[in-house]
Amino acid sequence: FVFSSCLSKVEVDTIVFNGQIYSLDSVNTTYTAMAIDNGRIVTLGSDDLKNRFLAKEQVNLEGKAVVPGLIDAHSHFYGLGLGTLHVDLVGTESIEEVLKRIEAFRSENSNVGFIYGRGWDQNDWEIKEFPTRYDLDRRFSDLPVVLERVDGHAYWVNSKALELAGINSETSAEGGAVILLNGTPSGILVDGPMRYIDAVMPPPSRDQQIKGLLAAQEICFDYGLTTVSDAGISKKIIQLVDSLQKEGLLKIRMYAMVSNTEADVNYYLSKGPYKTDRLNVSSVKVYGDGALGSRGAALKRPYADAPGHFGAFVTPVDQMRAIAERLIDSDFQMNTHAIGDAANFEVLSIYQDLLSDQEDRRWRIEHAQIISKDDFPLFENVLPSIQPTHATSDMYWAESRVGKDRMKGAYAYKDLLNVYGKVALGTDFPVEQVNPFLTFYAAAVRKDTEGFPEGGFQIENILSREET
Repeated sequence: FVFSSCLSKVEVDTIVFNGQIYSLDSVNTTYTAMAIDNGRIVTLGSDDLKNRFLAKEQVNLEGKAVVPGLIDAHSHFYGLGLGTLHVDLVGTESIEEVLKRIEAFRSENSNVGFIYGRGWDQNDWEIKEFPTRYDLDRRFSDLPVVLERVDGHAYWVNSKALELAGINSETSAEGGAVILLNGTPSGILVDGPMRYIDAVMPPPSRDQQIKGLLAAQEICFDYGLTTVSDAGISKKIIQLVDSLQKEGLLKIRMYAMVSNTEADVNYYLSKGPYKTDRLNVSSVKVYGDGALGSRGAALKRPYADAPGHFGAFVTPVDQMRAIAERLIDSDFQMNTHAIGDAANFEVLSIYQDLLSDQEDRRWRIEHAQIISKDDFPLFENVLPSIQPTHATSDMYWAESRVGKDRMKGAYAYKDLLNVYGKVALGTDFPVEQVNPFLTFYAAAVRKDTEGFPEGGFQIENILSREET
């Protein structure tokens, strides 16, 4: 009798039981057990699943919570990976600390001929001013040094790098700014002019690219991420990701946004969306403006702490409209970075013109950070892709940038949810930390990890735990 009962059971690899398993289905059903076979969930149910299935392994969850695999809706996965190969400047609290980290890196990599690092943020320093090339020249005058700001929208470079790139006071600053000091480049390049440095930086080798991608995967898996959205990568890297996934080396799933370069966009529009079990290439990433921290976000009125300065459009409005008109006749989404209220208005206006007679195309605004109160209704047919930790990272200085009045429409996640009905949450790592639980905490509590501020930051825009 026992033998025949065992034969009637379905064989699976694993049964987990005695848990709180959140299905996040349409009615948020909670289960206590699930059966897993060959890497896939067979069924969800109660603890009597142990009697219905014959499992090689049984796991008692002891009441712990289980959620579906976490998805980061906006990240820079490839950038995170490359960052592991260079100087990590995240969390530095002074120029001196930056210099020490560079020196440590150079001592461990004596053959390096070009130093690259990322992660500095002058807003974290006691003196919250942009650094200069002279700070770097004092210790690193013999080789180019390029240090990317934490948001990816500014470079801090030394004189050697400026010389190599041919940058001077007459260099075109279209789409950004070459910050001058006493009439000469200070060493800070915001958005557009960064391209001159990119043109002379040695590209990573294929081995470095692979090493970086695998390192990023390890970090993401450690935090429970099973899918990432890479917000802007080239055809070359997308194809490398695809090949590594097919080899079984890269197991993380990826929603890859095609960087808005003419050659790559032409290629994918001619082919159509590309999808496998692990890769989804069906969108184009466009940069509307820069970032608030580097005063590159495009505002309708001048910055409160920089009279006469409005930020800048990285992609001119007419060019954004042109790519939108191409994408509306395709099966691709358009995902546009917009942080300032001027950038959000212009992008939303383009979307509204083209989407008015369309089904929900899920075209996205990435960040949707500063919105004029009158412009929120324009999100009715546009998906806000937001990063809650930006709110808790920026809250110490954001009002000084935009003023009290504009803060009413800043980091307004609940307002955006109410208009569109959905929001996509991400981290924007490595701009912020990879940890998705910090995203959850920032969205549902609106405080930093020290519990500041006591009542929560702009608490009227808190998201419930279920919404988050």
